[in-house]
Amino acid sequence: MPDFTYQDLNRLSINEVLTRLDTTRVGLSPDEAQRRLAQFGRNVLREPARYSLLRGLTRHFTHFLAVLLWVAALLSFAADFMKPGEGMATLGWAILGVIVINAAFAFLQEYKAERAVQALHRLLPDKAWVTRNGQSVEVSRSEIVPGDLLILEEGEKVPADARLIEATGMRVDNAALTGESKPKRRTADPAEDGHWLDIPNLVFAGTTILSGHGHAVAFATGMRSEFGKIANLTTTVEVSLSPLQKEIIKVTRIVAIISLAMGASFFVIGLWTGLGFWVSAIFGIGIIVANVPEGLLPTVTLALALSSQRMAKRHALIKQLSSVETLGCTTVICTDKTGTLTENRMKVDRFYADGLVIESREGCFFSRGRVISNTDARRWRSFFDVLLHCHNAKRVRQSDGRFVVTGDPTEVALLEFAVEHGLAHRPPLRRMGELAFDADRKRMSTLHWSEGRLVAFTKGAPESVLSICAKTQIHGEAIPMTRDERARILSQSRSFAEQAYRVLAVAIRDVAHQPKHIEVETIEEELTFLGLVAMMDPPHREVPDAIVKCRRAGVRVIMITGDHPLTALAIARKIGLMPGQATQPQAGFAPVIEGSQLDNMDDAQLRQLLTPARPGEFDPVFARMAPRHKLQVVSVLKEMGQVVAVTGDGVNDAPALKKANIGVAMGIAGTDVAKETADIILLDDNFATIVNAIEEGRTVFANIRKFATYVLVSNVPEVVPYLAYGFFGIPLALTIPQVLAVDLGTDMVPAIALGADPPQQGIMDIPPRPQSERLLTTPLLLRTYFFLGLNSAILAMGAFFFYLFAKGWTWGAPLDWSSTLYKEATTVTFAGIVLAQVANVFACRSDRHSTFTLGWFSNPLILWGIGIELLLLALITYTPIGNDIFGTSPLPVWIFGPLSLGALALLFADEGRKMFVTRFLHRRSGEAAQEAP
Repeated sequence: MPDFTYQDLNRLSINEVLTRLDTTRVGLSPDEAQRRLAQFGRNVLREPARYSLLRGLTRHFTHFLAVLLWVAALLSFAADFMKPGEGMATLGWAILGVIVINAAFAFLQEYKAERAVQALHRLLPDKAWVTRNGQSVEVSRSEIVPGDLLILEEGEKVPADARLIEATGMRVDNAALTGESKPKRRTADPAEDGHWLDIPNLVFAGTTILSGHGHAVAFATGMRSEFGKIANLTTTVEVSLSPLQKEIIKVTRIVAIISLAMGASFFVIGLWTGLGFWVSAIFGIGIIVANVPEGLLPTVTLALALSSQRMAKRHALIKQLSSVETLGCTTVICTDKTGTLTENRMKVDRFYADGLVIESREGCFFSRGRVISNTDARRWRSFFDVLLHCHNAKRVRQSDGRFVVTGDPTEVALLEFAVEHGLAHRPPLRRMGELAFDADRKRMSTLHWSEGRLVAFTKGAPESVLSICAKTQIHGEAIPMTRDERARILSQSRSFAEQAYRVLAVAIRDVAHQPKHIEVETIEEELTFLGLVAMMDPPHREVPDAIVKCRRAGVRVIMITGDHPLTALAIARKIGLMPGQATQPQAGFAPVIEGSQLDNMDDAQLRQLLTPARPGEFDPVFARMAPRHKLQVVSVLKEMGQVVAVTGDGVNDAPALKKANIGVAMGIAGTDVAKETADIILLDDNFATIVNAIEEGRTVFANIRKFATYVLVSNVPEVVPYLAYGFFGIPLALTIPQVLAVDLGTDMVPAIALGADPPQQGIMDIPPRPQSERLLTTPLLLRTYFFLGLNSAILAMGAFFFYLFAKGWTWGAPLDWSSTLYKEATTVTFAGIVLAQVANVFACRSDRHSTFTLGWFSNPLILWGIGIELLLLALITYTPIGNDIFGTSPLPVWIFGPLSLGALALLFADEGRKMFVTRFLHRRSGEAAQEAP
């Protein structure tokens, strides 16, 4: 039985590796591969729980607000059974329709997002090349087993964890596992122990071969791979409810308690006053049903769906509707660096030549604040010839005619830099030979024919290249390199490196005649130094402004990366996460915390580190972080009461993405595991999109509060007629079908329009709302029920009696419920509620700002909503089918005059309240400012 322990594979010779894994240089036989497949299982990650259609649909039928609607429907059917003909059955069926439509709508939205996620899947290769029985064969990735001999080529993804036995010029991108953007060189030689993912003779599943080629023996597959181990961490993380889900549950419970208390109280009081059991029961149920906001659930769902569609246009895919609002109360963003804050590609930012540092910006050169013309730039022609030719990157023509550069990221950056500045217009020079890069020399050289002569181009580490340079080129002339000049160049190189640039030196040499053998000793000597190239993975252009926006909004941004501390610190300074070198940080502040330091901290120490002494202070940058470190930071922040959003694209980010309140994955470069785990996917891999999403989330919460107020206001004028009928014996001013017409008809479109209200000015200039702040606060409930609601009830009931008196009815006179007069009077009550809601839709746009300052046309949807509301009123009032269904009767036009005046009075009453509140708060803040020391 072969020994598949692999902890010390890195130290073994190639023959010892083959013996340990019971394989040979010709690979496994097909029969042995099948036996091992049965022993170790398929090379696949354990599938996360896929989206279940049945479970997803069931969830939308069983959450708390849906349950409350189920109860309301059952009570309606019970009331109809006890006393048929009152319209309660119609109400019950309508409520069931609301439940079904809402569940279907929310389910379809989530299903569409899930389908979009599945369309983004692309990490591990489906096929891979292996050697079996001495033959190269292409097999399914899932069939690779420990002991298989993998064939690795440039551009491919590694299908399993493996030990290299051959490697030529190989460099790999481990960012999917470690988060570190710098390519790693790989070799087949035995290596000493170190960090497992950094050992140079090991390659890991899911990583990419950037350059070179080789062979490797697989030693771990599927969930035993490093990829699988990290993915498995996500199963240990518990998922909690979003803040909005918690708030909707609380609101529903409040409404349920109020409804049940009022219904039970009315039932008891009805019995006490002698109404009888059945009458008391029916009207108790009527009050419960009238209090249930049937329109709240679909309005919340539609508002979130509209918001998710707006976010999709801004490149953010929402997997769960409730995630939209969660972003709005985010207090901390823990962000990866590579691919989120940065572009995830190397780019030349500046170079050093002729004793000058020349910056590259938008296709132009700048030095010491002035633009360098193309004519002046020609003196660096040799410098750019090296960049254009001393590499193995390839320019590949796409089907649309565009050229794309592929290869090692560093070499790609050099070639793209030369092409960007129009320096690749000449035909390429013929290559005559190459001295490949190796880890000992730390440089690469190529030979080319140029204008009838043979030239050698060299690039590499500055110390290595300068050691073989005898001259330096100044203003186009080669002059002997002095000791001072060499020291000046090395000093500039160190300056670039301290700014986290990756630095290369370039040099040139004329070769007198073509040698028989291209060797280091005959080519790489007596070179002429041309300059230094400084490159880095640059930040996205929008990121610095997004960071400023986050600070203004009271949202902390913490970088957590697997990259080198100097690189992380330099990027943090560039984007404003860390003060510049000239700025003195707060006393005792450690700008960078490494994973090894975190290993020596307990949660209490980490909590102290993550607690700023004063608001607005800088947070440390976390570098060299393993997945467990990132998970630890997120866990401690959540324990501190923070609402944490985590961004990431690699498997290493998945545990933290799942632990966070809101996980944000990258759509372009993100791994399958990250996308599966996240709540939101950024389709453009840009940090600035998260900030836009936070603004959208804050707006959504504010809008839900607006339309929740609007929907609940109409409950008061719907309940008051039943209270008046039960307690005082006055004619019932509103029928159950008319209650239904308001809740599920006329109120719906204006409520949805409130859900689409644009962000109020300054919404990103205030801190995130505290988690303790409820969706429906006490002041808001008081305003809803006892100001707007009570005024609406006074308008509706006043209109009811006004119309009756105008038609000759006297107090105490009998009123036949089947008479035209009674139907007209209830229609007047219904119309009064509708017109009151027209005024309330403007009043509910803000609880403090005047409607006149918000602008009547700033949300055109509200005007459309009011138009549809009035159209529905006309159809219910003046069409035979409306009269039959809702028990209404056509009204004389004159009655709408008093109703409209009443609605205007309601609006101006709220304007007066807003003015009083604003002045009172302004006076209080002024007094507080005077008392402040």
